[in-house]
Amino acid sequence: MIEATNGPVRPEVGDDTVRIVSIGGIGEIGKNCTVLEYGDDAIVIDCGLTFPDADMFGVDLVIPNFAYLREIRHKLRGFVITHGHEDHIGALPYALREFKVPIYGSRLTLGLIGVKLDEAGLGDGELHVIAEHESVTLGAFECEFFRVCHSIPDAMGIAIHTPIGTIVHTGDFKLDHTPVDGIPSDFQTLGRLGSDGVLLLMSDSTYADQPGYTPSEAVITETFDKIFADAPGRIIVATFSSLISRVQQVIDAAHFYGRHVCFVGRSMERNVRVAGDLGYLRIPDEKMVIAPEDLKKYQADDLTIICTGSQGEPRSALVRIANRDHRFIDLIPDDTVIVSATAIPGNEEAVNRTIDRLGRQGARVLYERICPVHVSGHASQEELKFILNTLRPKFFMPVHGEYRHLDAHRQLAVAVGVDEEQILVSESGSIVDLSDNELGVVGSTDVSNVFVDGLTIGGDGGFTLRDRRHLSEDGVVVAVVNVDRHTGKCLTEPDIISRGFVYAPEADALLARACDAVRTAIEDGDHPDPDPEYLQNKIRNTLGRQLFRETRRRPVILPIVTEV
Repeated sequence: MIEATNGPVRPEVGDDTVRIVSIGGIGEIGKNCTVLEYGDDAIVIDCGLTFPDADMFGVDLVIPNFAYLREIRHKLRGFVITHGHEDHIGALPYALREFKVPIYGSRLTLGLIGVKLDEAGLGDGELHVIAEHESVTLGAFECEFFRVCHSIPDAMGIAIHTPIGTIVHTGDFKLDHTPVDGIPSDFQTLGRLGSDGVLLLMSDSTYADQPGYTPSEAVITETFDKIFADAPGRIIVATFSSLISRVQQVIDAAHFYGRHVCFVGRSMERNVRVAGDLGYLRIPDEKMVIAPEDLKKYQADDLTIICTGSQGEPRSALVRIANRDHRFIDLIPDDTVIVSATAIPGNEEAVNRTIDRLGRQGARVLYERICPVHVSGHASQEELKFILNTLRPKFFMPVHGEYRHLDAHRQLAVAVGVDEEQILVSESGSIVDLSDNELGVVGSTDVSNVFVDGLTIGGDGGFTLRDRRHLSEDGVVVAVVNVDRHTGKCLTEPDIISRGFVYAPEADALLARACDAVRTAIEDGDHPDPDPEYLQNKIRNTLGRQLFRETRRRPVILPIVTEV
């Protein structure tokens, strides 16, 4: 196996060399974004985001670090997008603020991107629809699109024909022979590419540690049929807003059993509208769709609600229902709630908490561990072996997944006969050079997280997150002191306020002692012409020692000194 070691940052690209720089999506879940560079040309495959970990307090989204793209902005010929999930398109509005280059993808993918760009105030962007079997030439790269099955329609793999050979990027995929839209993966193109010769395969590794085959979406249709046949009241289905095929399955089941459908959640409503307008979502009877404000007009057993919140997102529809603060939906007896998704790593706690709260309100909650209400859109081991055997690449580089997934995919490749010396398990940030006879890491680039926090976009935010973590664990104490500007003596008793620090019944006595300590420290000081900064530091140090001695905790201390 090729070792992924770091070398010098940003070495020059050699002749007859394709440079591959993943600035997200390798060694992690989400934030997929890969740069291919040859000579004076470069393309970017996908540009996604990921959601914050539990310890990223107040962070809304995490996007790739575009430092490398800034270095090669003069080479950029376009973004080439495999499909319309957030972890592949979510960062495009942020990228296009800096890089005014065209975007290429399938019809549904560009429809979803267009709405995001419009909401970001970027207009429609320069969007070019590429159908399966079509190609687009971007400088030195000829990008040929071929259809793959995933959990969203119009997903594509891309064969990138370069001057030194063909690179195949599978995108996210599985080999579903009975997909919801009836269009299987393009096995003919895969076979042709394998026969013509593939220099490098970059293949989805998300489910590389799962034996066997990933179940077909048809399994979900059967499960939904049983649930809808037996459910006595409302059926509430939470799933990803971009999982259009799952939404279609719910609509079909609701129509068969004579139920109305209500879409709840801004992203769900938006994506359903786009998919419907483009013909990727079929609603058998427009009268079956009702608005959230009209739910109370119908009998419970006449309703199906499709909403966001399958990942326990704090402001999502399902979480608001679980917290009893949704405008239009209160859980009632006989409600059945279906969580039709797998928890993204890091979201497990939020998802479990949401399920518990739904259950406490008397709902029947069905989720993946107890009922087959979700199947993955990613290929398991036997499907990955099929791709490796069909394409027979000279070099192999697993992508999309944490290290354990990448390493499991490496082992599969070795098992089917790929030379272990020609397999590279890389990491986001590694600069990889590919030639006709060599694949290796030659350097590294900065891929530290970039956080989206409200309207603010910033770097790794280490100090800010550290402060937020500190506040969440130990609370805050504010000390307000009025002093005479000439003598430095206290004009009034110090006012000390705490939040999230000590339990209220214990706070009065503790804060009274802290107040005495602050007053004593100021009164005993020898500072006839006091400096406010000096007094703030004195208060901070005095309070810090006093509170730690009594509580063994170190709250954030904010001293405020007012001179009169």
